[in-house]
Amino acid sequence: MIRILMAAIAVALALPAAAETRIPQTQSEISLGFAPLVKRAAPAVVNIYARRVVETRNHPFAGDPFFEQFFQGFGAPRQRVQNSLGSGVILSEDGFVVTNFHVVGLATDIRVVMADRREYSAEVVLADREADLAILRLAGAEALPFLPLRDSDNVEVGELALAIGNPFGVGQTVSSGIVSGLARSGVATGNARGYFLQTDAPINPGNSGGVLIDVNGALIGINTSILSRSGGSNGIGFAIPANLVAEFVKQARAGHAQFQRPWAGMSGQPVEADLAVSMGLSVPEGIVISDLHRASPFAEAGFQVGDVITHVGGEPVNSPSEMLFRMTITGIGGTADVTRVRGGAAEQVEVAMIEPPDDPPAEETVLDDATAVPGLIVARANPAVIARMGLPVAVQGGLVTDPGPWGQRAGFQTGDVI
Repeated sequence: MIRILMAAIAVALALPAAAETRIPQTQSEISLGFAPLVKRAAPAVVNIYARRVVETRNHPFAGDPFFEQFFQGFGAPRQRVQNSLGSGVILSEDGFVVTNFHVVGLATDIRVVMADRREYSAEVVLADREADLAILRLAGAEALPFLPLRDSDNVEVGELALAIGNPFGVGQTVSSGIVSGLARSGVATGNARGYFLQTDAPINPGNSGGVLIDVNGALIGINTSILSRSGGSNGIGFAIPANLVAEFVKQARAGHAQFQRPWAGMSGQPVEADLAVSMGLSVPEGIVISDLHRASPFAEAGFQVGDVITHVGGEPVNSPSEMLFRMTITGIGGTADVTRVRGGAAEQVEVAMIEPPDDPPAEETVLDDATAVPGLIVARANPAVIARMGLPVAVQGGLVTDPGPWGQRAGFQTGDVI
């Protein structure tokens, strides 16, 4: 008995020394802290300082939520410098960095500072306001520390997660929590619209663009926003999934100037409980198609108005933003297996992921001085123009793509249908 007791004590005393050299894996090891994990991941997290020059105009109604729209273009122009602070993460040893669009969007000067105080100037190589993501390239960078990307589809609620960033500009800070929700859509604030991971790891202003990592040090999301009435962290933060980040990096390396999304050419609505009953569905799930463009790849695959889409690529979709996310990470040129429910029967259909076709040609036209609104630019409402402007698929006619100075004064806006 004494020998057994002495052996148990020896094992217990040996555990802390062993745990200090590897990432915590068990409950007993977690109690030792996350220091080994932070030492490994923190060098790849950077602070980002961005500056941009914006033009404002002075007039009596500047800042008024109603009357300002009637005085666009009036008043003496003046330039003002805006500074923003955020975080980012290095994704490759040759200096590709991902952050939020709202941190670096339209910036004229970007400075990236690493954890070891090295500084680099950076340029934006790919950015998208809607996804709130931007890919930077550090000038002259090589052999940098970087984080691997994890398949975010494998992330589960309850997993431990660490958030690393630069909240309030105080310096690199680490906070811990769990993944508290998946497939959150339509809940984040700011520019981002789409599909998010939710975490209770404290996130504050300045954490934007920072990382959410798992206990193996792999990136599972980019912290982008919080849900808060006070402006401080209430334990509800949102991160852009790593799979979407991977698609951004892929397109940036391919040299795309703009982020490209597959075009669905359809609109739909979530299947709620009452709608499920009226359609004879046993469970309220999926999206019911309410409109379908004749050039849509879904129409080409045989889908019809009234069909219900429940899965894309084997993953459930219960909102249009979830469906767009699944299509986006599949990528243009690929195909996705889409589960269609029609008449109570489910079937898998292969759908091609395509760009919105510029057919018939948009033929943008600039109105000349002989017209009532010279400088107004009008284009034919084809799929490419409709997708670019985020308009319903059923729009027909001419679209205002740029009202010009006279058009603005006349009340025209980008996206108006003529």
